[in-house]
This record gives sequence, structure tokens and C-alpha cells, in this order.
Amino acid sequence: MKITADMNLLVRALAGDHPTQSRIAQAELGKAELVALTLPTLCELVRVLSRGYRIPVPEISEAIRRLINAGNVATDRPAAEAGLALMEAGGDFADGVIAYSGSFLGAECLVSFDKDAVKLLKARGVAARAPSAA
Repeated sequence: MKITADMNLLVRALAGDHPTQSRIAQAELGKAELVALTLPTLCELVRVLSRGYRIPVPEISEAIRRLINAGNVATDRPAAEAGLALMEAGGDFADGVIAYSGSFLGAECLVSFDKDAVKLLKARGVAARAPSAA
């Protein structure tokens, strides 16, 4: 069966914090012919693991990479990698995904009031700026 994994399934599979559900989640992911990992799901997953479970960035990065490298997983890999790169540089996974996705859709520059995100994106060679008053 081809499935779309939601954040709750992924958390149970990765965190192992609920013996029954964790075992079931791991089995679902393992037996699926295809596991679709959407970008919103990956963004939610990173947020829950970092803020809810307080898992360090290197462990989250490793878990996300294991997921996206699995033979039965389909995802927007370049966007996920952009999110991982920004997160590993000290930023937010979602900001990396958003900047990449915007560029893919034809945008020339990310505009955000988040000065830290703009600074990190610019340091990575991504066109980004804070909005200015007219």
C-alpha cells in the first residue's frame, strides 16, 4: 500500500515513547510500498521533536535524513535538504523549506520580518531581505 505518513505516525515511530503505537507506526512505515512525506509534515515533525521533545538538532537531522533516505520514501528532497541545511546552521527548518519552495516557484527573494532567518539565508547565498518602510 502507498501511504502518506502524518506527523503523529512519524513521532511515534521515531520517539518510541508509546510501546504499542511506536511498534505499530514502525511496522506501517516498514511495510508500505511508498511513504509520502509532505513538506508540512516534515516541518511539523521538526517542530514537535525540537520544542516538544527537546531533541537536539543533530539527532533531529539524523532522524530526518534516515527517513528521506529510506528506499520507500518519496518527498521533495531538495526542499527537505534546504530545511536541514538552515536548521543545522542555527535556523528554522521551515524557513529553509519556505525559501527553497519560493525560489522553485519563481520567486527571486524571500522577504521576512524574521531578521535572524534573513541573516542565515543570506549567509547561505539565498536572496533574502527584511521589508522596508515605503
